[in-house]
Amino acid sequence: MNPRPPQVYSYCDNGVEIYRQSFAMIRAEADLAGVHESARTVAVRMIHASGDVALAEAMEFHPRLVEAARGALQTGATVLTDANMIAAGVTRARLPRDNEVLCYVRDPRVPALAKQWRTTRSAAAVSLWRDHLEGSVVAIGNAPTALFQLLELIHARGPRPAAIVGVPVGFVGSAESKQALAENPFDIPYLVVHGRRGGSALAASAINALAQEKEV
Repeated sequence: MNPRPPQVYSYCDNGVEIYRQSFAMIRAEADLAGVHESARTVAVRMIHASGDVALAEAMEFHPRLVEAARGALQTGATVLTDANMIAAGVTRARLPRDNEVLCYVRDPRVPALAKQWRTTRSAAAVSLWRDHLEGSVVAIGNAPTALFQLLELIHARGPRPAAIVGVPVGFVGSAESKQALAENPFDIPYLVVHGRRGGSALAASAINALAQEKEV
C-alpha cells in the first residue's frame, strides 16, 4: 500500500463531513422559497452538482413533477437520456426497480438519419425512443435540439413520457427549448432550468434525487 504524502494544505478530507457541510451550506445560502417543498431535495442535489446556489432562481418545477417521475420510476419506467454522460451519471443503486437507462446517440442508425433530416445526431436519436417513450422518465441535459425533437414527436401524437427533466445547456436554442417545455400544452410534468445553464451533471443529479426519496 502506498504511503500518503505529507499534508501540506489545510482542508477537510472527511467524506461524510464534506457531504454534511456542503448540503448545510446550500440550504443556508440558496433561496429555495420559490421551490415547492416536495422538490427541494431535487433542487439541492442539482445545486450541489453545479456549485451554484443562484441556480434555484432559474428552476421551474411542474407541480406534479416529483410525484409523476418518482411514481413512474417505482413502477419500473425506463430512463431516456440524450447523452451518454447522463446515463453514466445515473447511480444505478438508487433506481428502485433496476430501471433501464437508455441513450441512443451512438446507435449506428443515427448518423444516416441525422444526415437525412439535416439535424443533429442528438435530435435524430430521439426518434429511436418511440418504443420506450410511453410512461418513461426523460432527462435531456446536452442538446436543445433533442428537447425540441421530443416535443415535436409528442405534438405529432407520439407516446408521452411520465415526466421530462429538460435542462439542455447552450447558447443556441437552450433557453427557447426549455421555455417550450414549460409551456407544453399536454400538461406533461417537467423540470427546467431557464436560460443557458444546464448540462449532463444537472440532469443526472435530478434523476438520482427523483429515484430515491432521501432528505439531504
